[in-house]
Amino acid sequence: MSDAILLGAVAYDAKVVPIWEGIREHFQSEGVPMDFVLFSNYERQLELLLRGHIDIAWNTPLAHVRCKAATEGQSLSLGMRDSDRDFHAKIIVRKDAGITALAGLAGKRLAVGSRDSTQARILPLHFLREAGIDLRAVALVPFDTDVGKHGDTGTSELHVLDALRSGAVHAGAVGDLIWVLEQAAGRINPSELEVLWTTPGFDHCMFDALPTLAPDKVAAFQRALFAMRWENPTHRRLLELEGLKQWMPPREEGYASLVAALTAPDLL
Repeated sequence: MSDAILLGAVAYDAKVVPIWEGIREHFQSEGVPMDFVLFSNYERQLELLLRGHIDIAWNTPLAHVRCKAATEGQSLSLGMRDSDRDFHAKIIVRKDAGITALAGLAGKRLAVGSRDSTQARILPLHFLREAGIDLRAVALVPFDTDVGKHGDTGTSELHVLDALRSGAVHAGAVGDLIWVLEQAAGRINPSELEVLWTTPGFDHCMFDALPTLAPDKVAAFQRALFAMRWENPTHRRLLELEGLKQWMPPREEGYASLVAALTAPDLL
């Protein structure tokens, strides 16, 4: 197995195991030996990628931006999901809070997710500040749940919504995905909660590698990855579990807002 590509992923949910076992089988069917190792948090995964102990890491946007910074921009971006492009966060408000514009957040309690969640804390606060909101005038109520998993579990966002339902806060920040899923599950009362604001778009997860990764491994990884097709029932099962319809080529412009946000450490 010395020639196999060793990929790192974070075990944020039990479904991670069947996802990567299935993708490993697909890679092998494409003639690309691949194995995976699971981590409990993205900090350790990134550390071992930078040490060269794994070939590729499936990274959150925060881990991706940190990887770029640690390699002075030289790390290789290999691919992303279609659902990773143009992600958004939303500011949800209680209808009885009387908040009709962002300026109305002043003096109100705003629930946010874990300090390493791009979609539920870092970027919503960054975009609010860019929109002219003085965050010092807003009472932030943080839910630091599953720190180290960068918001992947969605638990802190569920806590945000619970706080909204209970009336403990007036407003809250959640990612698009959790908002859509909770609506679909019938757990959002439209007479009680509504979307005040949707943030500008940003990009989410990325496969990262060091620039020293052998070109033949890079080419083989991308060939096998992009060979997965929604029309193939076996592939579709895995794609659905991982939340995409198509693997896409990498792009960097969607991380510019996160890079800017990370220069303001008070947001973390």
